[in-house]
Amino acid sequence: MSPSLEGGGGRPAVVLLSGGLDSSTVLAIAQARGFVPYALTFRYGQRHEVELEAARRVAVARGVARHVVAEIDLRTFGGSALTDSSLSVPKSLSRSGSPDGGEIPVTYVPARNTIFLSFALAWAEVLGARDVFIGVNAVDYSGYPDCRPEYIAAYEVMANLATRAGVEGARVQIHTPLISMSKAEIVAEGLRLGVDYGMTVTCYDPSPSGEGCGACDACVLRLRGFAQCGVRDPAPYVVGAQEWLDVSKQ
Repeated sequence: MSPSLEGGGGRPAVVLLSGGLDSSTVLAIAQARGFVPYALTFRYGQRHEVELEAARRVAVARGVARHVVAEIDLRTFGGSALTDSSLSVPKSLSRSGSPDGGEIPVTYVPARNTIFLSFALAWAEVLGARDVFIGVNAVDYSGYPDCRPEYIAAYEVMANLATRAGVEGARVQIHTPLISMSKAEIVAEGLRLGVDYGMTVTCYDPSPSGEGCGACDACVLRLRGFAQCGVRDPAPYVVGAQEWLDVSKQ
């Protein structure tokens, strides 16, 4: 399944770029649709700051119009294993299944996408852009409430009530091209569009040099997607993290 093409006609669009697999794919999709991307990355106190360098690499490689790294310190509130060093990143996700118990995991960062989209909306107004791209996914994901279609639809309604552009009739659209795609479909689309996934970092608990742990839910979902495509993930992992893929092509 490929995302339907929507002609951007050279219009500017703000693209949320974390430096991971999904956001890098979304950036490529925005470009393929004819938008001129302005990439927005956040340093929010995340323990996996290696993703910031990954975002810079991807932004340069894809030739974005501008790349901004915004500073927010969500460690002020904590409440997530990604921003609170006293909490451990869970490594219990089955390599053949989904997150256990159906509960929202401790890697969920409270209100993160709402905060990120608010920054994107503000920059879009300054740029005169009516389009924002975000790589949320409701199929192969960790169960986060702010990755659901209902959330995005509600946010878009709010965005068009809360901005000058919306009030003046220039409708703001939140694009979620990955929302209904499996991880394997996302990988396949990115490869088709020439995304260099070796530049990206997805792991929630990477080594100091940026190697993926291969055991957190972000790594497992990503690795399974590559396995289902019959392709080895080119990103670096700790020794042995990918070996199970050689005999398991779920």
